[in-house]
Amino acid sequence: MSFSSEAKAEMCRELPGKKCCCVAESYGVLLFCNTFTRREIRIITESREFAARLPRLFRRAFGVQFDIVPQPEDTGKLSLIIYKDEKLRRIRGFFGYGDEDMLAHHINFGILEEDCCRVSFLRGAFLAGGSVTDPAKRYHLEIVTDHYNVSRELYSLMLDMGLYPKDAARGGNYMIYFKPSAAIEDLLTMMGAPVSAMEIMSAKIEKGVRSSVNRRVNCEAANVIKAVDASQQQLAAIRAIDRREGIVALPEKLRETARMRMENPELTLTELAALFDPPITKSCLNHRLRKLVALAEEGHDR
Repeated sequence: MSFSSEAKAEMCRELPGKKCCCVAESYGVLLFCNTFTRREIRIITESREFAARLPRLFRRAFGVQFDIVPQPEDTGKLSLIIYKDEKLRRIRGFFGYGDEDMLAHHINFGILEEDCCRVSFLRGAFLAGGSVTDPAKRYHLEIVTDHYNVSRELYSLMLDMGLYPKDAARGGNYMIYFKPSAAIEDLLTMMGAPVSAMEIMSAKIEKGVRSSVNRRVNCEAANVIKAVDASQQQLAAIRAIDRREGIVALPEKLRETARMRMENPELTLTELAALFDPPITKSCLNHRLRKLVALAEEGHDR
């Protein structure tokens, strides 16, 4: 099951407690489903949980049954259909449409006056026309419709609720979407999927830890490479001095430093400095090694 399917299944566990919220959620479903006309309501979904929720939701909201519902043996996309005139008239009446009125796709904000009804409407819209990406891949939640006015009105509704989505047109459809993980977490929690919201939080933490570890590993690897390169440069300088005049000709401190580096080519400056008797500082050792490199270069120039 995809992350989006899991989120929808979580939202479908319980019906709203109030009838007005059932009407509002049904309204969200109808405005974002496949077909909502004077002649037919057709809702197509791959979510078995959503398909099982719809008959209970519509019975609670409108007191009607679907004329066609999925059968237990059905697989893939599931269709729920209402085509009988008396049922369609009853549903239209809840949203202010008379028998002679054209069924225009707009959001009737009079149905969504209460905060609980607005949240229920968003849940219905998401269940019918929304999806959310697996947070292990990226953060993205969207609700899509082919009705421009509905999309614009949903955008305004979300702004009134303190949500700040983005919008876009894509292939004849209109999309309201969220990218910030925190905004998606808040919206999923609001719509009744707190466990899915927690999964996004966990994925974000895991990504942060992995990124931190990768940065540290990369930094340490870069430091190791830098240290190896420096050590090879120092060893090459010491060998050049030894071939030219012998390290025995060096001052005592430089001679000791050259010998220690030759005997311990793999050690870091900190580790090498600790071997001296008495130990010297890393800064002091670095100064001596730089001096050896400079002497080798001077001899090469001559």
